[in-house]
Formats: sequence, structure tokens, C-alpha cells
Amino acid sequence: MSPLLLFSFVIGYFLLLLVVAWYTGRNSNNDSFFIGNRNSNWMLVAFGMIGTSLSGVTFVSVPGAVSKESFAYLQITLGYLIGYFAIAFVLLPLYYRLNLTSIYNYLSSRLGVKSYKTGASFFILSRTLGATARLYLVVKILQDAILTSFDIPFWLTTLIILIMILLYTYEGGVKTIVYTDTLQTTCMLAGLVICVIFILNKLDMGLGQSLQAMGNKGYTKIFFTDPNSKLFFLKQILAGAFITVTMTGMDQEMMQKNISVKTLKDSKKNVVTLGFIMLVVISLFLVLGGLLHLYAENLGGHLATVTENGKEITRYMIETNDATADKLFPVVALKYMPPLISVIFIIALISALFPSADGAITALTSSFCIDILGMQRRTDWSDAAKKKTRQRVHLVFAAIFLVFVMVYKWIDSPSMIGVILKVAAYTYGPLLGLFTFGIITKRKVNDAIVPFICVAAPLVCFFLDKFQKQLFGGFEIGLELLIINGLLTFIGLLSISKKATVV
Repeated sequence: MSPLLLFSFVIGYFLLLLVVAWYTGRNSNNDSFFIGNRNSNWMLVAFGMIGTSLSGVTFVSVPGAVSKESFAYLQITLGYLIGYFAIAFVLLPLYYRLNLTSIYNYLSSRLGVKSYKTGASFFILSRTLGATARLYLVVKILQDAILTSFDIPFWLTTLIILIMILLYTYEGGVKTIVYTDTLQTTCMLAGLVICVIFILNKLDMGLGQSLQAMGNKGYTKIFFTDPNSKLFFLKQILAGAFITVTMTGMDQEMMQKNISVKTLKDSKKNVVTLGFIMLVVISLFLVLGGLLHLYAENLGGHLATVTENGKEITRYMIETNDATADKLFPVVALKYMPPLISVIFIIALISALFPSADGAITALTSSFCIDILGMQRRTDWSDAAKKKTRQRVHLVFAAIFLVFVMVYKWIDSPSMIGVILKVAAYTYGPLLGLFTFGIITKRKVNDAIVPFICVAAPLVCFFLDKFQKQLFGGFEIGLELLIINGLLTFIGLLSISKKATVV
């Protein structure tokens, strides 16, 4: 399909986002930007958060990984559901009771200012690394599919997309994002369903027949029972639960939208509903992954293992095109599907990109302004000065995103979802330890030492991960590294704590 025609659809879609942003962002202030004036509709938030939770990485990486890991990702998704219940009935009541704008203010009142700043800093680090990894993957696909034809360099493509995001989040923030995320999630899910239906029709199969064909290829295996494997079901379910608790419940971006809902009751409904919807949607992504592999085989494709930079990488060879796991869906959609489906794929991909990037930049701006600069406590700043500072911070984070996307381009990992989950294990572990310690104990910590504990725990985890074969033999540490990191942080905090004095 003509890159110019694809690009015109991208521009049209962006103009639609600008219209929504203009309409919803009118008369916005700092409260609108940070927490949507606590007036967001819970159903819109729940639906829009699907796009934020999934991102472009899920859109292409989860289907692409089916040939290697079958439906194992569903084990993690079952853990997600457990995590969402924990958020709804443990964390949300805490956040609403304290009437928080930034969830890290809880750490200040419970553990101390240094703990508060440490938690916020780890969020800023983690969300920056994770969001830019997601952004890189989608920008790379757009670059290869459209913008290379216009001789536009990769860095300029990234800059253009960041400017697009800034244009529709600059004024309204969360108030706008609640609506734009709803639109984008609708487009993403529509694209997913349409691609599934198209491939089923091309293969002349019903859903049941396709699942049987996938089963014959070994693609539909869900539960893995080898305790030494990183795909062992207990490891995956536990890791999924803790990933959700940390990457959603202890993440300012995700909670910023939840606490923008008017009441705690509605916010709980939002989170629990999201958990069940995610289970269905990710199941559909896995089915799509199996269908993509069946369709690729029908086109004459085959798996091949090649060595690049000393690492073995599995690629799908289709005629003269080859695709790693992350590229299988884009290659099939753009080269072996009709033009209309290619357009739908690009719009769905962009719809998966924007919710994860726009929310991240907005949440990072909020956290830095509130947690690091202490904007809410600055009585000597006028509202106009606060707004000007917030806008400058927003621009700075966009520039930081550009830099980190270029770093990921230099790294060029074949599967970005693995990179994102590994980054989360290292950077969200201290947050897990801090919040857990604050919630389940009444002890008082030596606040000045907390930052050192929170840095030491990920360093120990890096050592364990790096030398796990020498230390544990055949036992593989997978996503449970996050739990180990949180536990080490918790033990460290316990070692520098004492019983709280009862007044």
C-alpha cells in the first residue's frame, strides 16, 4: 500500500485527537491536568485504561511470542486479575482516605520525606524507561512502514510523534486523556477483532477449528509445570499479581486516572472491571498470535534460528521477508493483507502507542511537579507560575523521551516486552518494598538510610540475575525477580526500623 496514503490516515486520526483534546481541555487548570478535577466517569476510565495497560508492545510482542512461549502469557494475566483485586480493596481505599493527588505522598506521611522522594524518583526512572521502550517499538514500525519512504530520519519521526502527543495533552492533561484514551482503545480493539476475523476468513476456519490447528502446533499450551522453568505457572501467576500491584497500583500514571474518579466505590468498580476485560483482551491477542503463525505458514513461511551479536534469534521467513517476534504482525499486516486491513492495523497500532506515551508524559510531569518540586506546598507561587512551571517540565520530559528512544534504537532488542518487564523488575521492586512495609507494619524507619536500601536491593538482584546459572544451576529466575527485589527492600527497611512510639 502507498506510504503516502497510510500517512494521510495517520494525520487524519491525529486531527481527530486534537478536536477531542480541544473540546475536553477548555478552561482547564492544574487540577484538571493532575487529577481531572476528580470528576472522571469510571466506565470511561476503565475502558481507556485497557489501551494504557496494553500499549503497542502488547499489540505486536504478545502475538509474536506465541511460537516460542505458546499461550503462557495467559498465566501472567491470571495473576493480573488477582493484582487488580488487591488494588481495589487495599490500595485504593488508602489513597482515597488520604485524598492524595500523588500516591507517593503516602510514603511521606508514613515513612518520611526521604522515603517519599525515593519512591517518586524510582517511579520517574521506571516509567521513563518503560514508556520510551514502548514508544521505540511503535515508532520503529511506523518508520519502516511509512516514513523511510519519505527519507525522514528515525529521530525526526520520534520528534514528530512526541510533538503530536504534546499538542493534545499540553493543556488538559488527565481531563483530556480520559477521553482520548477511550477513543484510542476503541480503535485498537476494533483493529484487533478485524484482523482476527480477516485471518479466519482467509484460512477458511471457524474459531474452534483454528484453536484445534494451533493446538496441533503446540501453540495453545497455557500452564507450564516444570518448577525450574521461567514459565512455571506458579512463578508466572505470582509475578503477574505483583506486576499489576506495582505497575498499576503503585504507579502514578495508572493511579492518577483512578483517583480522578469521583468516588471510591466507582474507582473500585473501574479497577475490577478492568481486570476481567484484560483477561478477555489478552486471550484474544494470543489467539491472534496463533492465527498469525498459521497464516504465515499458509503463505509459505517457516521458522529459522539465526545468530546475531552472539545471541540466537528466532525469525519467521516469509518469501524474501524475515521477521523477529516483534515484527511478525507488522510484516504480515502490511505486506500480506489488503490495503484496508493495512490502514486498520496502522490506526490500531497508533491507538496502542498514544495511550501509553501520553499518560506517561503527563504522569511524569505530575510526579516531578508535586513530589520533587513540591508545587502543591509552594504558597509563594501564583497559579500562573505553577502552570508555567508545569508546562516547562512537560516539555523537558518530552525531550528526555526523545533521548531514551534513540538509546533503545542503539540497543535494538528483538523482543521489547522482555526488556520492559525486566526494567520493571529492577525499578518497581523498591516501590513494592516501600509500600508493603508502610501498609503491613507500624514500625518507624531511619528515613535517611532508606535511599541506600532502595538502591542496594536492585543491585543485589542484578547480581542474582547475572550469575543465576552459577548460583542456582537449572533453576531459572524469571519475572519473580520483582518479588525478590521487593522482599530485599522490605528486609532492608526492617533492619533499619524500630517500634513506633505510641503517643
